[in-house]
Amino acid sequence: MHMLVNNTEADVFVIGLIGERGREVTECAESLKKSVNAAKCVLVYATSDFSSVDRCNAALMATTVAEYFRDRGKRVVLFIDSMTRYARALRDMKLAAGEPPARRGYPASVFDSLPRLLERPGPTLKGSITAFYTVLLEGEDESDPLGDEIRSILDGHIYLSRKLAGQGHYPAIDVLKSVSRVFGQVTDEKHRDNAARVRKILTTLEELQVFIDLGEYRAGQNAENDFAMNARPKLTNWLKQSVNEKMPMSETLKELERIVK
Repeated sequence: MHMLVNNTEADVFVIGLIGERGREVTECAESLKKSVNAAKCVLVYATSDFSSVDRCNAALMATTVAEYFRDRGKRVVLFIDSMTRYARALRDMKLAAGEPPARRGYPASVFDSLPRLLERPGPTLKGSITAFYTVLLEGEDESDPLGDEIRSILDGHIYLSRKLAGQGHYPAIDVLKSVSRVFGQVTDEKHRDNAARVRKILTTLEELQVFIDLGEYRAGQNAENDFAMNARPKLTNWLKQSVNEKMPMSETLKELERIVK
């Protein structure tokens, strides 16, 4: 989040911290003060010790603040961390009101409330809101109804992998599990072709991993597999980025093209 605040061109940044620990809120506030865009930031929070009503209202308030600036012609970036804790606060309120639990203990009205919040960002004739929402999944391999519902509403999702994080690979983005539904609308044909090649390389490497672990991989038997293995070090390095590293989009795309050639 702090990398996006520091390196994104926008007029206003609205950060909503929902259900976070007090220490994390303090650390976030202190970090934002040191940002080059500190004067553009608005922080709205309700820590984990706040009531369910306060935690729900914090997410709504952060979105309303973003809408306020959008209506005045500003380009706004909105962060809500996290939608999971917002949904849990909603669940607690609905259960206390007597609604019966349904999917994974969440009343049906919780899932009805999600699009009413998530559909509010976007562009208007005056300004725009680009929103980022974090979702805490219960497990990487099992179905999560809350995560599935949110993914079905948003324009895309960036999947962060515990496995990659454990390997010291940051940002821990699992490219093959991440999706953008507007990718074709915001990129040219060359960009799309190169991205497709990267996904093909990553898929090939994933399929080869079991043979590599068993020591059964042999170079020279399949040209496509050999190309993927040769591209692996460069691609892995390209997918990593330190917190303080800024990479222009043009340079990122040039390096992408060099890797897939």
